[in-house]
Amino acid sequence: MSGFYNNFDKIIKKRLIASTTIFAIAMILSLFIHKFEIIDQYIQLVMMYVGINIILTLSLNLINGYMGEFSIGHAGFMAVGAYVSSILSVRFFNNDIGSVIFPFVVLTGGICASVVGLIVAVPSFRVRGDYLAIVTLSFNMIVKSGLENIDSAGGARGFLGMSRLTTLPWVVLWTFITVWMIRNFVNSSYGRGVTSIREDETASSAMTVNTQGIKVRAFMLSSFFAGIAGGLYAHLIQFISPRSFDLIKSTEMLIMVYLGGIGSIGGSILGASVYTILLEFLRPLGIWRMVLMPMLLVVLMIFRPNGIMGLREFSFFKPAIDRFLKNNTNAK
Repeated sequence: MSGFYNNFDKIIKKRLIASTTIFAIAMILSLFIHKFEIIDQYIQLVMMYVGINIILTLSLNLINGYMGEFSIGHAGFMAVGAYVSSILSVRFFNNDIGSVIFPFVVLTGGICASVVGLIVAVPSFRVRGDYLAIVTLSFNMIVKSGLENIDSAGGARGFLGMSRLTTLPWVVLWTFITVWMIRNFVNSSYGRGVTSIREDETASSAMTVNTQGIKVRAFMLSSFFAGIAGGLYAHLIQFISPRSFDLIKSTEMLIMVYLGGIGSIGGSILGASVYTILLEFLRPLGIWRMVLMPMLLVVLMIFRPNGIMGLREFSFFKPAIDRFLKNNTNAK
């Protein structure tokens, strides 16, 4: 038995070293690229869009993929994070913020989105069925219409004046934080509860799983990272408007989730990367690219309903115990 635990500890240490090494290399490279501009600004912009979309896809996949619910209006939570962080930057700090205050601004946007997620989740999860899709769809429309009629937030004209504080290192940092937190959550006892709800909510409830509490926690975490992505997005393009967070934006998130694969962290990363890069390659087609991408989703749903990865996962994102038992079939 002691040998079992010693070998398992080695697996944990190796994975921790590997994760730390990958994160350190990625941060050093991003800082080097940002400081010396060895890569074209346009390519850096695309890379930042990829990172922001990975955060959005992971946050929505937690609900639509791992939990088996169907949220349609995820762009509404992104809008909350974007507007809260932007108003804080412009109205409260007069854009006099640097590397110390910027994380606070983005975090505040994420926390506000999480609180709004709690308000939406509590009544939605009291009933079962497709009510979450209806509620989130309505929520997205309410947020868009409300922002269009709030003059202090720019109204329908939009809100601008933010400094371009989002850089490649910040996007890399938040992307790693998102992957790390989502992975730990889905591999925890709460995550097992989430996946059990997807398989059979009635059976989960009968096995003393607090289904409503787990749903609310997962939804708040999902909303939080959508708000984080909104704050990064707002301080990247330096202009936001209610039209930026309409149902089309929510549909794009759904495409990325189902393109990569439901219930898969690696699938979310793959889906967001492929979609963002493909969208840039198709930019010469103009508005027709927005026709081709939904068509791609339709074809994917016909021939591969669970996406490219499906419910599979890269071994790096699996729990260490699963990998250990797979490599040690004789362990008992």
